[in-house]
Amino acid sequence: MSTPREQVAQSAAKKLAASAAQVASIQAMVGLDGFVDEIIAVVDKWVSPGRYEPVKTIDALAAKIARAAGQSSNYELQVKQMKLGGNGPIMANALASLGMKVTYIGNLGYPTIHPVFADFARRAQVISIAEPGHTDALEFSDGKLMLGKHASLHDVSWENLVSRVGRDRLAALVNAAQLIGMVNWTMLPHMSRIWSHLIDEVFPALEKRKRTLFVDLADPEKRTAADITDALRLLTRFAAHADVVLGLNLKESSSVAEVLGIPVPGEAEGAIEQTARSIRAALDLSCVVIHPRRSAAAADAQHSATFLGPFVQEPKISTGAGDHFNAGFCLGRVLGFTLEESLCCGVATSGYYVRTADSPTAAQLIQFLSQLPAPQ
Repeated sequence: MSTPREQVAQSAAKKLAASAAQVASIQAMVGLDGFVDEIIAVVDKWVSPGRYEPVKTIDALAAKIARAAGQSSNYELQVKQMKLGGNGPIMANALASLGMKVTYIGNLGYPTIHPVFADFARRAQVISIAEPGHTDALEFSDGKLMLGKHASLHDVSWENLVSRVGRDRLAALVNAAQLIGMVNWTMLPHMSRIWSHLIDEVFPALEKRKRTLFVDLADPEKRTAADITDALRLLTRFAAHADVVLGLNLKESSSVAEVLGIPVPGEAEGAIEQTARSIRAALDLSCVVIHPRRSAAAADAQHSATFLGPFVQEPKISTGAGDHFNAGFCLGRVLGFTLEESLCCGVATSGYYVRTADSPTAAQLIQFLSQLPAPQ
Protein backbone atom coordinates (compact mmCIF):
# COMPACT_ATOMS: atom_id res chain seq x y z
CA MET A 1 0.00 0.00 0.00
CA SER A 2 1.45 3.37 -1.03
CA THR A 3 2.09 6.17 1.46
CA PRO A 4 0.55 9.65 1.12
CA ARG A 5 3.98 10.88 -0.01
CA GLU A 6 4.07 8.28 -2.78
CA GLN A 7 0.50 9.10 -3.77
CA VAL A 8 1.36 12.80 -4.17
CA ALA A 9 4.42 11.92 -6.26
CA GLN A 10 2.37 9.59 -8.49
CA SER A 11 -0.30 12.24 -8.92
CA ALA A 12 2.31 14.88 -9.85
CA ALA A 13 3.90 12.48 -12.36
CA LYS A 14 0.55 11.77 -14.03
CA LYS A 15 -0.42 15.44 -14.20
CA LEU A 16 2.95 16.42 -15.63
CA ALA A 17 2.72 13.69 -18.26
CA ALA A 18 -0.73 14.97 -19.26
CA SER A 19 0.59 18.57 -19.44
CA ALA A 20 3.44 18.06 -21.94
CA ALA A 21 1.91 20.27 -24.63
CA GLN A 22 1.02 22.95 -22.09
CA VAL A 23 4.58 23.06 -20.69
CA ALA A 24 5.96 23.69 -24.16
CA SER A 25 3.69 26.71 -24.55
CA ILE A 26 4.60 28.39 -21.24
CA GLN A 27 6.67 31.54 -21.71
CA ALA A 28 9.01 32.41 -18.85
CA MET A 29 11.20 35.47 -18.38
CA VAL A 30 13.93 35.23 -15.74
CA GLY A 31 16.73 37.54 -14.52
CA LEU A 32 18.81 39.32 -13.57
CA ASP A 33 22.16 37.97 -12.36
CA GLY A 34 24.91 35.91 -13.96
CA PHE A 35 28.04 34.20 -12.65
CA VAL A 36 30.79 31.91 -13.79
CA ASP A 37 30.91 29.22 -11.09
CA GLU A 38 33.93 27.10 -10.25
CA ILE A 39 32.98 24.07 -8.15
CA ILE A 40 35.91 23.44 -5.84
CA ALA A 41 37.16 20.89 -3.32
CA VAL A 42 39.66 21.86 -0.61
CA VAL A 43 42.52 19.38 -0.40
CA ASP A 44 43.10 17.75 2.98
CA LYS A 45 45.77 15.13 2.14
CA TRP A 46 47.36 13.87 -1.06
CA VAL A 47 47.18 10.07 -1.14
CA SER A 48 49.04 9.64 -4.44
CA PRO A 49 50.04 11.91 -7.36
CA GLY A 50 46.57 11.64 -8.86
CA ARG A 51 44.43 11.17 -5.77
CA TYR A 52 43.62 13.37 -2.79
CA GLU A 53 41.32 13.33 0.21
CA PRO A 54 39.16 16.47 0.40
CA VAL A 55 38.26 18.38 3.53
CA LYS A 56 34.86 16.82 4.04
CA THR A 57 32.95 19.31 6.17
CA ILE A 58 32.76 23.03 6.83
CA ASP A 59 33.43 22.25 10.50
CA ALA A 60 36.68 20.51 9.52
CA LEU A 61 37.79 23.48 7.43
CA ALA A 62 36.88 25.87 10.24
CA ALA A 63 39.02 23.84 12.63
CA LYS A 64 41.95 23.97 10.21
CA ILE A 65 41.63 27.73 9.91
CA ALA A 66 41.30 28.16 13.69
CA ARG A 67 44.52 26.18 14.24
CA ALA A 68 46.30 28.52 11.82
CA ALA A 69 45.53 31.65 13.86
CA GLY A 70 48.74 33.62 14.41
CA GLN A 71 50.58 31.51 11.82
CA SER A 72 50.66 31.05 8.04
CA SER A 73 48.59 28.36 6.36
CA ASN A 74 48.17 27.13 2.78
CA TYR A 75 45.02 25.60 1.29
CA GLU A 76 45.00 23.92 -2.10
CA LEU A 77 41.83 24.23 -4.18
CA GLN A 78 40.95 21.64 -6.80
CA VAL A 79 38.51 22.90 -9.46
CA LYS A 80 36.12 20.04 -10.18
CA GLN A 81 33.93 21.87 -12.67
CA MET A 82 33.41 25.27 -14.31
CA LYS A 83 29.77 25.97 -15.07
CA LEU A 84 27.19 28.64 -15.52
CA GLY A 85 26.20 30.18 -12.20
CA GLY A 86 23.92 32.64 -10.54
CA ASN A 87 20.46 31.95 -9.20
CA GLY A 88 18.82 33.23 -12.37
CA PRO A 89 20.80 31.32 -15.01
CA ILE A 90 20.60 28.04 -13.07
CA MET A 91 16.84 28.38 -12.51
CA ALA A 92 16.23 29.49 -16.12
CA ASN A 93 18.37 26.68 -17.51
CA ALA A 94 16.35 24.20 -15.45
CA LEU A 95 13.06 25.67 -16.73
CA ALA A 96 14.32 25.45 -20.31
CA SER A 97 15.37 21.83 -19.76
CA LEU A 98 11.86 21.08 -18.48
CA GLY A 99 10.52 22.42 -21.77
CA MET A 100 9.41 26.01 -21.15
CA LYS A 101 10.09 28.83 -23.62
CA VAL A 102 12.59 30.86 -21.63
CA THR A 103 13.96 34.36 -22.10
CA TYR A 104 16.84 35.29 -19.83
CA ILE A 105 18.07 38.82 -19.12
CA GLY A 106 21.19 39.29 -17.02
CA ASN A 107 24.94 39.81 -16.88
CA LEU A 108 26.29 36.90 -18.94
CA GLY A 109 29.01 38.84 -20.77
CA TYR A 110 28.91 42.12 -22.66
CA PRO A 111 29.19 42.72 -25.53
CA THR A 112 30.09 39.02 -26.04
CA ILE A 113 28.44 36.26 -23.99
CA HIS A 114 30.93 34.26 -21.89
CA PRO A 115 31.54 30.74 -23.34
CA VAL A 116 30.30 29.05 -20.14
CA PHE A 117 26.76 30.21 -21.08
CA ALA A 118 26.92 28.89 -24.67
CA ASP A 119 24.78 25.78 -24.08
CA PHE A 120 22.27 27.83 -22.09
CA ALA A 121 22.04 30.33 -24.96
CA ARG A 122 21.10 27.47 -27.28
CA ARG A 123 18.28 26.39 -24.95
CA ALA A 124 16.89 29.84 -24.23
CA GLN A 125 16.70 33.33 -25.67
CA VAL A 126 19.49 35.17 -23.86
CA ILE A 127 19.88 38.94 -23.57
CA SER A 128 23.04 40.03 -21.76
CA ILE A 129 23.57 43.53 -20.39
CA ALA A 130 26.87 43.27 -18.46
CA GLU A 131 29.88 41.12 -17.63
CA PRO A 132 29.28 38.13 -15.30
CA GLY A 133 30.36 37.87 -11.70
CA HIS A 134 32.53 34.99 -10.53
CA THR A 135 31.97 32.52 -7.71
CA ASP A 136 34.34 30.01 -6.15
CA ALA A 137 31.95 27.44 -4.66
CA LEU A 138 33.75 25.39 -2.02
CA GLU A 139 31.65 22.26 -1.58
CA PHE A 140 31.48 20.05 1.49
CA SER A 141 29.24 17.21 2.63
CA ASP A 142 27.41 19.55 5.06
CA GLY A 143 27.06 22.62 2.85
CA LYS A 144 29.02 25.03 0.70
CA LEU A 145 30.93 28.28 0.98
CA MET A 146 30.34 30.72 -1.88
CA LEU A 147 33.23 33.13 -2.40
CA GLY A 148 32.12 35.80 -4.84
CA LYS A 149 33.59 38.58 -6.96
CA HIS A 150 30.71 40.95 -7.59
CA ALA A 151 32.01 44.21 -9.09
CA SER A 152 30.22 43.69 -12.43
CA LEU A 153 26.85 43.34 -10.69
CA HIS A 154 26.78 47.12 -10.28
CA ASP A 155 26.20 47.25 -14.06
CA VAL A 156 22.86 45.46 -13.68
CA SER A 157 20.88 48.67 -13.48
CA TRP A 158 17.62 50.11 -14.78
CA GLU A 159 19.58 52.35 -17.15
CA ASN A 160 21.42 49.40 -18.71
CA LEU A 161 18.20 47.37 -18.92
CA VAL A 162 16.53 50.16 -20.87
CA SER A 163 19.50 50.98 -23.08
CA ARG A 164 20.66 47.42 -23.85
CA VAL A 165 17.33 45.59 -23.95
CA GLY A 166 15.08 48.45 -25.00
CA ARG A 167 12.11 49.77 -23.03
CA ASP A 168 9.49 48.53 -25.50
CA ARG A 169 11.14 45.13 -25.90
CA LEU A 170 11.41 44.72 -22.13
CA ALA A 171 7.73 45.57 -21.70
CA ALA A 172 6.77 43.11 -24.46
CA LEU A 173 8.78 40.29 -22.86
CA VAL A 174 7.20 40.89 -19.46
CA ASN A 175 3.75 41.09 -21.03
CA ALA A 176 4.18 37.76 -22.84
CA ALA A 177 5.46 35.85 -19.81
CA GLN A 178 3.25 33.59 -17.72
CA LEU A 179 6.13 33.09 -15.30
CA ILE A 180 8.49 35.91 -14.33
CA GLY A 181 11.46 35.14 -12.13
CA MET A 182 13.54 37.87 -10.51
CA VAL A 183 16.15 36.39 -8.22
CA ASN A 184 19.35 37.19 -6.33
CA TRP A 185 18.14 40.49 -4.89
CA THR A 186 20.91 40.43 -2.27
CA MET A 187 23.82 40.50 -4.72
CA LEU A 188 22.27 42.96 -7.17
CA PRO A 189 22.64 46.38 -5.55
CA HIS A 190 20.20 48.06 -7.95
CA MET A 191 17.48 45.38 -7.88
CA SER A 192 15.09 47.31 -5.63
CA ARG A 193 15.33 50.32 -7.94
CA ILE A 194 14.67 48.07 -10.94
CA TRP A 195 11.61 46.67 -9.15
CA SER A 196 10.33 50.18 -8.44
CA HIS A 197 10.59 51.13 -12.12
CA LEU A 198 8.84 47.93 -13.18
CA ILE A 199 6.02 48.52 -10.69
CA ASP A 200 5.56 52.16 -11.72
CA GLU A 201 6.24 52.05 -15.45
CA VAL A 202 5.81 48.50 -16.84
CA PHE A 203 3.39 46.36 -14.85
CA PRO A 204 0.44 48.82 -14.86
CA ALA A 205 0.37 48.71 -18.68
CA LEU A 206 0.41 44.90 -18.99
CA GLU A 207 -2.52 42.98 -20.41
CA LYS A 208 -4.81 41.83 -17.61
CA ARG A 209 -4.24 38.10 -17.26
CA LYS A 210 -2.81 35.64 -14.76
CA ARG A 211 0.94 35.86 -14.17
CA THR A 212 3.21 34.31 -11.58
CA LEU A 213 6.10 36.39 -10.27
CA PHE A 214 8.70 34.32 -8.43
CA VAL A 215 11.25 36.09 -6.21
CA ASP A 216 14.28 34.66 -4.40
CA LEU A 217 16.10 37.14 -2.15
CA ALA A 218 19.20 34.89 -1.99
CA ASP A 219 20.67 35.05 1.54
CA PRO A 220 19.97 38.65 2.60
CA GLU A 221 22.11 38.43 5.75
CA LYS A 222 24.63 40.99 4.47
CA ARG A 223 21.92 43.55 3.66
CA THR A 224 20.54 45.86 6.34
CA ALA A 225 17.17 45.30 7.94
CA ALA A 226 15.98 48.55 6.34
CA ASP A 227 17.00 47.33 2.87
CA ILE A 228 15.24 44.00 3.39
CA THR A 229 12.11 45.74 4.66
CA ASP A 230 12.03 48.00 1.59
CA ALA A 231 12.39 45.00 -0.73
CA LEU A 232 9.56 43.15 1.02
CA ARG A 233 7.31 46.21 0.69
CA LEU A 234 7.99 46.22 -3.05
CA LEU A 235 6.87 42.57 -3.24
CA THR A 236 3.58 43.57 -1.63
CA ARG A 237 3.21 46.29 -4.28
CA PHE A 238 3.92 43.73 -7.03
CA ALA A 239 1.03 41.66 -5.66
CA ALA A 240 -1.41 44.12 -7.24
CA HIS A 241 -0.22 42.98 -10.68
CA ALA A 242 0.78 39.30 -10.32
CA ASP A 243 0.62 36.23 -8.11
CA VAL A 244 3.81 36.78 -6.12
CA VAL A 245 5.66 33.70 -4.85
CA LEU A 246 8.50 34.32 -2.41
CA GLY A 247 11.02 31.48 -2.24
CA LEU A 248 13.32 31.09 0.77
CA ASN A 249 15.79 28.56 2.08
CA LEU A 250 15.84 27.88 5.82
CA LYS A 251 18.38 30.57 6.69
CA GLU A 252 16.63 33.14 4.51
CA SER A 253 13.27 32.37 6.09
CA SER A 254 14.68 33.11 9.55
CA SER A 255 16.19 36.40 8.32
CA VAL A 256 12.90 37.53 6.76
CA ALA A 257 10.91 36.43 9.81
CA GLU A 258 13.22 38.43 12.07
CA VAL A 259 12.78 41.60 9.98
CA LEU A 260 9.00 41.13 10.07
CA GLY A 261 8.96 40.51 13.82
CA ILE A 262 7.78 36.91 13.40
CA PRO A 263 9.09 34.56 16.11
CA VAL A 264 10.89 31.44 14.91
CA PRO A 265 11.49 28.57 17.37
CA GLY A 266 14.97 27.25 18.06
CA GLU A 267 14.28 24.24 15.84
CA ALA A 268 13.49 26.36 12.78
CA GLU A 269 13.26 23.46 10.31
CA GLY A 270 10.46 21.84 12.26
CA ALA A 271 8.41 25.05 12.03
CA ILE A 272 8.81 25.86 8.32
CA GLU A 273 5.12 25.40 7.51
CA GLN A 274 4.05 27.81 10.25
CA THR A 275 6.79 30.27 9.26
CA ALA A 276 5.65 30.16 5.64
CA ARG A 277 2.08 30.91 6.75
CA SER A 278 3.19 33.81 8.93
CA ILE A 279 5.43 35.44 6.31
CA ARG A 280 2.78 35.08 3.59
CA ALA A 281 0.12 36.68 5.79
CA ALA A 282 2.41 39.53 6.88
CA LEU A 283 3.26 40.45 3.27
CA ASP A 284 -0.12 39.55 1.71
CA LEU A 285 1.53 37.51 -1.07
CA SER A 286 0.05 34.72 -3.14
CA CYS A 287 2.48 32.11 -1.77
CA VAL A 288 5.59 31.67 0.36
CA VAL A 289 7.72 28.53 0.00
CA ILE A 290 10.59 27.47 2.27
CA HIS A 291 13.01 24.72 1.26
CA PRO A 292 15.57 23.31 3.72
CA ARG A 293 17.75 20.45 2.48
CA ARG A 294 15.48 17.61 3.65
CA SER A 295 11.98 18.93 3.05
CA ALA A 296 9.93 21.89 1.86
CA ALA A 297 6.83 23.73 3.00
CA ALA A 298 4.58 26.33 1.42
CA ALA A 299 1.55 28.41 2.25
CA ASP A 300 -0.96 30.18 0.04
CA ALA A 301 -4.09 32.05 0.99
CA GLN A 302 -6.12 28.84 1.30
CA HIS A 303 -3.88 26.35 3.07
CA SER A 304 -0.33 25.15 3.75
CA ALA A 305 1.61 21.94 3.28
CA THR A 306 4.91 20.19 3.95
CA PHE A 307 6.60 17.61 1.74
CA LEU A 308 9.59 15.38 2.54
CA GLY A 309 12.25 15.44 -0.19
CA PRO A 310 14.45 12.62 -1.56
CA PHE A 311 17.48 13.73 0.51
CA VAL A 312 20.76 12.06 -0.48
CA GLN A 313 23.74 11.85 1.89
CA GLU A 314 26.44 12.27 -0.76
CA PRO A 315 25.18 14.43 -3.64
CA LYS A 316 27.11 14.59 -6.89
CA ILE A 317 26.63 18.38 -6.78
CA SER A 318 24.89 20.72 -4.36
CA THR A 319 25.47 24.19 -5.82
CA GLY A 320 22.25 25.08 -7.65
CA ALA A 321 20.03 22.62 -5.78
CA GLY A 322 17.80 25.41 -4.45
CA ASP A 323 17.47 27.00 -7.90
CA HIS A 324 16.34 23.65 -9.29
CA PHE A 325 13.81 23.36 -6.48
CA ASN A 326 12.51 26.80 -7.46
CA ALA A 327 12.18 25.75 -11.11
CA GLY A 328 10.24 22.58 -10.25
CA PHE A 329 7.99 24.34 -7.74
CA CYS A 330 7.21 27.13 -10.23
CA LEU A 331 6.41 24.52 -12.89
CA GLY A 332 3.81 23.02 -10.60
CA ARG A 333 2.34 26.41 -9.67
CA VAL A 334 2.02 27.57 -13.28
CA LEU A 335 0.40 24.26 -14.28
CA GLY A 336 -2.16 24.58 -11.50
CA PHE A 337 -0.95 21.65 -9.39
CA THR A 338 -1.92 21.44 -5.73
CA LEU A 339 0.46 22.91 -3.18
CA GLU A 340 1.64 19.41 -2.22
CA GLU A 341 2.21 18.44 -5.86
CA SER A 342 4.11 21.67 -6.53
CA LEU A 343 6.36 20.99 -3.52
CA CYS A 344 6.85 17.46 -4.78
CA CYS A 345 7.89 18.75 -8.23
CA GLY A 346 10.32 21.10 -6.52
CA VAL A 347 12.06 18.52 -4.34
CA ALA A 348 12.10 16.01 -7.23
CA THR A 349 13.71 18.47 -9.66
CA SER A 350 16.33 19.29 -7.03
CA GLY A 351 16.73 15.63 -6.10
CA TYR A 352 17.34 14.59 -9.70
CA TYR A 353 19.88 17.38 -10.17
CA VAL A 354 21.98 16.65 -7.07
CA ARG A 355 22.16 12.96 -8.03
CA THR A 356 23.15 13.51 -11.68
CA ALA A 357 24.59 17.08 -11.89
CA ASP A 358 22.17 17.58 -14.81
CA SER A 359 18.87 19.44 -15.09
CA PRO A 360 16.03 16.99 -15.81
CA THR A 361 13.86 17.07 -18.88
CA ALA A 362 10.13 16.75 -18.30
CA ALA A 363 10.31 13.06 -19.23
CA GLN A 364 13.16 12.46 -16.77
CA LEU A 365 11.31 14.33 -14.03
CA ILE A 366 8.16 12.26 -14.65
CA GLN A 367 10.18 9.05 -14.33
CA PHE A 368 11.90 10.29 -11.15
CA LEU A 369 8.56 11.34 -9.63
CA SER A 370 7.00 7.96 -10.39
CA GLN A 371 9.73 6.27 -8.34
CA LEU A 372 10.55 9.10 -5.91
CA PRO A 373 13.30 7.85 -3.60
CA ALA A 374 12.85 7.90 0.14
CA PRO A 375 15.17 10.28 2.02
CA GLN A 376 18.44 8.76 3.18
